Amino acid sequence: MSESFVWKSLLEEARSVASRERILSKVLTEYVLERDSLGDALSWRLSSRLAKGSVPETDLRELFKECHLGSDELLECVERDLEAVRERDPACDGFLSPFLYFKGFQALCAYRAGHYLWKNDRRDLALYLQSLIAVVYSVDIHPAAVIGKGILLDHATGFVAGETTVIEDDVSILHEVTLGGTGKDRGDRHPKIRSGVLIGAGAKILGNVEVGEGARVGASSVVLADVPPHVSVAGVPSKVIGKVMEDSPSLAMDHSLQNLREYESGGGI
Repeated sequence: MSESFVWKSLLEEARSVASRERILSKVLTEYVLERDSLGDALSWRLSSRLAKGSVPETDLRELFKECHLGSDELLECVERDLEAVRERDPACDGFLSPFLYFKGFQALCAYRAGHYLWKNDRRDLALYLQSLIAVVYSVDIHPAAVIGKGILLDHATGFVAGETTVIEDDVSILHEVTLGGTGKDRGDRHPKIRSGVLIGAGAKILGNVEVGEGARVGASSVVLADVPPHVSVAGVPSKVIGKVMEDSPSLAMDHSLQNLREYESGGGI
């Protein structure tokens, strides 16, 4: 999906809402209708939300613009994330709502700018952005974490991802999820989440463990060991409760137990 399609859709949605809702017309004009591109609009929106400290909003806006202009990959990730929200969140039927209001999408976009800064040896500034994101969105993602495209961070409140976390493409994560260390290791100490994974609300995945491609982690589970691909785990500590029928449960967003079949290896992980 090209930026031109996403940007055109945002503009069309913004014009439609502005014509119906006079009170919102100023907001839509400032953040969308007067902007030149998706990157420009995103820079205005994020800086307005994150300008809570002594760094002026204008400085943050120029910083975000610099990140967006410096990385085509960053904007590609933003487009894919917007598409993921529209396709997987039943409360969303377009691009405008997540762009303007959804804290998970906005926190992820701000993290992506911080990650760009981290990779370019501007680590103090990246950590400053991390602190702002945590305060404003209640989302704490270390800027060194590596996160792929097409991510749905649904509701997002309380999401934590540590420094050596890896999240591959097309993953869906609900609120209150922790991708953390065990508290005693150094170095590579955080989870690796493979593509197509669905992680339920309140799940805690701790240590340098791998959640295999297309797996599903049940709500409030505690995962302390590797999870095989295409299985569903649940419990404290988590155990395999069945094999997932879909290739990518992250796309279906089905948290029920109805789409499981018996797991041949029989149970524990």
